[in-house]
Amino acid sequence: MRYSQEWVDQISDFLSQGTLTVTGRLVDASNATLFGSISYEDQSMDVIYKPIAGERPLWDFPDGTLADREYAAFLLSNLAGFNCVPPTILREGPAGLGMVQLWIDVDESIDLTQFFGRDEPSLRNLAIFDACINNTDRKIGHLLPEKSGHLFACDHGVTFHVEDKLRTVLWQWAGDSLTDVEMEKLRKVADLVKSNEELFATHMTPDEFSALVMRIERLITSGLMPLPSDEWPAIPWPAY
Repeated sequence: MRYSQEWVDQISDFLSQGTLTVTGRLVDASNATLFGSISYEDQSMDVIYKPIAGERPLWDFPDGTLADREYAAFLLSNLAGFNCVPPTILREGPAGLGMVQLWIDVDESIDLTQFFGRDEPSLRNLAIFDACINNTDRKIGHLLPEKSGHLFACDHGVTFHVEDKLRTVLWQWAGDSLTDVEMEKLRKVADLVKSNEELFATHMTPDEFSALVMRIERLITSGLMPLPSDEWPAIPWPAY
């Protein structure tokens, strides 16, 4: 698979227009995470479907907002060229409105317990993305490397909090200087986000949007990859 905007648009249209059928459930997930397929014009694609009705209440995130955060993460990934979140939409399904995301077939030959700690450009790209969206739960099992070499990642429901809550297994570059290329990209990301506020407005609060802009600008000002905080656990539990 070669990632392109044309491919993303085609998949997103398919996910929106097709018939969604639920065929199973991922039992290890804390919220209702359903496996299914979408059929349209004699074609079918496997998907993950997370209905809002199946979201478990969290003490630090407003109820019923996780699907919107998943979608906002995709919007930012796609808009800003991180290209690390599979095509994702919001739509009605058998259990009501929810997030629907293309299922990614991972390269089973890759040992994720070894892969996550490598100095790989795709992992570093994801680490910067997570710092932007304030990901509170980047686990090893969320990494979705394809056989093509492209790296996707899933599970972005607990993101965009107004308080700094970054928790991730990707700390191998903590405190390292951002490259000139990364700095230039972040400047473009900041401009794109600020000029597309309406795109994010229905999926996060004004304070959450302001915090998103602030985090990106803080990365630019510091010129450094983020450091773990000593005020909360830096790695999610369980890490996988």
